[in-house]
Amino acid sequence: MSDSASLPPHHHALLLTPREMALADQAAIAAGVPGARLMAAAGKAVADAICTRWSPRRVTVLCGPGNNGGDGFVIACRLREAGWQVRLALLGDRAALPPDAALHAREWPGAVEPLEPACVGDAELVVDAIFGAGLSRPLDGAAKATLQAAERLGVPLCAVDTPSGLDGESGNLSGYTPHAALTVTFFRRKPGHLLLPGREHCGELVVADIGIPPEALGAVGRQAPLQCWANGPRVWREAFPWPRAQGHKYQRGHVLVAGGALMTGAARLAARAAQRVGAGLVTVAAPAAVWPVYASALESIIVARVESDADFAGLAADPRKNALLVGPGAGADESTRRQALAALAAGRATVLDADALTVFARDPRTLFDAVQGPTVLTPHDGEFARLFAAAGDKLSRARKAARESGCVLVLKGGDTVVAAPDGRALVNAHAPATLATGGTGDVLAGMIAGLLAQGMPAFEAAGAAVWLHGEAAYAFGPGLVADDLPAHLPQALGTLARWQPH
Repeated sequence: MSDSASLPPHHHALLLTPREMALADQAAIAAGVPGARLMAAAGKAVADAICTRWSPRRVTVLCGPGNNGGDGFVIACRLREAGWQVRLALLGDRAALPPDAALHAREWPGAVEPLEPACVGDAELVVDAIFGAGLSRPLDGAAKATLQAAERLGVPLCAVDTPSGLDGESGNLSGYTPHAALTVTFFRRKPGHLLLPGREHCGELVVADIGIPPEALGAVGRQAPLQCWANGPRVWREAFPWPRAQGHKYQRGHVLVAGGALMTGAARLAARAAQRVGAGLVTVAAPAAVWPVYASALESIIVARVESDADFAGLAADPRKNALLVGPGAGADESTRRQALAALAAGRATVLDADALTVFARDPRTLFDAVQGPTVLTPHDGEFARLFAAAGDKLSRARKAARESGCVLVLKGGDTVVAAPDGRALVNAHAPATLATGGTGDVLAGMIAGLLAQGMPAFEAAGAAVWLHGEAAYAFGPGLVADDLPAHLPQALGTLARWQPH
């Protein structure tokens, strides 16, 4: 077993696939923690979570044929001891249970019913301990019918590890999957707990400590790098560029934003966001025809008049402008393409968003080959599909695209994924649905550029911007439009400044 010094960074935020979690279990057992003890702790943790949220009532515990079912036997025993009326149903033969599950099954003093819709009866709570995160096929037969019967009852369901039918690695659903009111998982979350649509089936998520030592992660990491985290301050806070007492505006970076000729609001939103997140200076390169529009609206932002793409290229070549943003409101035309290539040719930190991605739909390799400095691409699903042929779940697609492009990839949505070319990835669940409105992506692009200008590494800058973007939206509340986000970034930054791990 490795010591704590060999743990991967930010290990509390790590997301483990079902396979990695199985390896962590094995490492704990190899270190002297019996599997039966881990199962007992898991079942107790679920029972405690249930007792914390609901008063004693009629409950049916649905047990599967593997170790998830063993957890169910422990849960049933614990709830019975706490005064609950417990029925227990098992899928399969009790004699075929694996050893640890069989051990705990022998401690159950009540009847063991066959798992079928009738066993749900008049339950007021149902516990799904059938399959958990490792199921690789769609639910069928008695398991599916029984969970459907439970859902028709309209009573709360508590899932052990994940609701049965949810892929813990991808968040995808294998056909029918019940909606849990509460999901209790163990040691670390899985990607599928945060990725959609899986996240919507988990309800409240509790992560329980069941006695697996954190050092077990070292043993897992020796077999394959642990490179996926839940996005949040744990991952990137140490790299966040807080202003220093002896600093000045030139040390806080200078963002250059390419302004569009028609949709002028997009670049203005991005510029304000870059400024609010801490960039010392922001310049908008405004086409001559609409220069007055930009100049009159951006009091503390420099507005440079450009007559041609060559003028923009000249601004981009200025080494004092150390972060460049092209795309918001730019228009999907040759001018945007030339500006994007000019920004990449400068070799400095660059963010390409919206139209600056779409213009390379026919020849994405031209874009990828032009990358010289730290570059962040921020597509939504439609823009992603125009550039990449990557298939599979969202996390896999983002990782493949980051590797192919050589860029940090921000695949936006309700479960935004940030992926780096080296395989690192963040899954973001810190974002309200109110962000699904026009212009919020422009704000996010500006925030990433603002953090890059202050020297934050691209992967961490993208993760921080995504989280702060969500925090600003939460701070505003219902009725959000994109214009509200920059003004609420100070409140989001204040929350980050006070953030403490818990």
